[in-house]
Amino acid sequence: MKIILLQDVKNVGKKGQLVEASEGYAKNFLIPRKLGVEATKSNLNDFELKKKSEEKRKQEELAEAQRIGKELEEKVVTISVKTGENGKLFGSVTNKEVAEEIIRQTGIKLDKKKVSIGDPIKMLGERTATVKLHPKVTVEVTIKIVEA
Repeated sequence: MKIILLQDVKNVGKKGQLVEASEGYAKNFLIPRKLGVEATKSNLNDFELKKKSEEKRKQEELAEAQRIGKELEEKVVTISVKTGENGKLFGSVTNKEVAEEIIRQTGIKLDKKKVSIGDPIKMLGERTATVKLHPKVTVEVTIKIVEA
């Protein structure tokens, strides 16, 4: 019996695959637990339509991430902090603070977990932060740390 999987099923297949399963397994396990549906013409058509709309949505997300990436690459984010002697900071500048400043200065909505600066910043000067906007789009943003 041909089944379209609605979720990943161990040792059977991944979500969205068309698999061959024994009739008993399909009717007694997969279908009642909403792990799959029988591969009828209407279900196949529905599945294809969902697949196409999902693909279109992913393309739009990628295009949006690339647009935001180009916009971010051109920006220099300035963060003013209190400093002591020799340009050393009181404390340090972390990923969270960098992400908040990027959001505040550019207006681009961004998850703080997507921003990476490596080690916390403890000196004045310029550094680069890596922002992962999409699995295929990663951008370098210049961060300028200045004395308040």
